[in-house]
Amino acid sequence: MSAEAALKIAYDANLDLAKIAPTANPPVCKVLDYGKYVYEQAKKEKEARKNQHVVDVKEIRLSVNIDTNDFNTKVKAAQKFLKGGDKVKVSVRFRGREMAHMEYGREMLANFAEACEEFGIVEKSAKQEGRNLFLFMAAKPAK
Repeated sequence: MSAEAALKIAYDANLDLAKIAPTANPPVCKVLDYGKYVYEQAKKEKEARKNQHVVDVKEIRLSVNIDTNDFNTKVKAAQKFLKGGDKVKVSVRFRGREMAHMEYGREMLANFAEACEEFGIVEKSAKQEGRNLFLFMAAKPAK
């Protein structure tokens, strides 16, 4: 139908003529209350934003000479973060002469990843940046 005829129908019904799909050929229009339409669209977007989960990156710092109980405490914290759906950045900081023994840090990160494998997967394997060694873990996808 022509645009004039559609406008007349909308005017007679005391409503608005809104383009729903302006890129279609021919464009698709709808007779509706435009204020109500905009309000409902905003309401849908707000509801969608409310249901979204923002993934945070939590950091856990270790040192090369950490004791077993301290290590287990850090593992439990990481497991809690992964259960919550967050990503975990595990970093090992080397000081002084510890730089000569990077293999201990890599071994520790491997043990850490193995301890957390029930709740998360390794996203980025161990990578060295300066005096730090990093490992990124992400929560396992829900089945």
